Amino acid sequence: MTTVLNVEEMHCEKCVERITKAMTAAGLDFKVSLADKTVTIEGCDHCVAKAKEILDDLGF
Repeated sequence: MTTVLNVEEMHCEKCVERITKAMTAAGLDFKVSLADKTVTIEGCDHCVAKAKEILDDLGF
């Protein structure tokens, strides 16, 4: 299952770096697009919920 999360607060490469580091540490299968201001999650509902929790914790 593919889920695209909009991350309007993502403004720069530093944001991408922070998101990438946190998602990688959580073991998620994801792609970050600064141009589209999105994070695409590959996985189940639990993976999506975890990704949303991470983004929230990071202030996105």
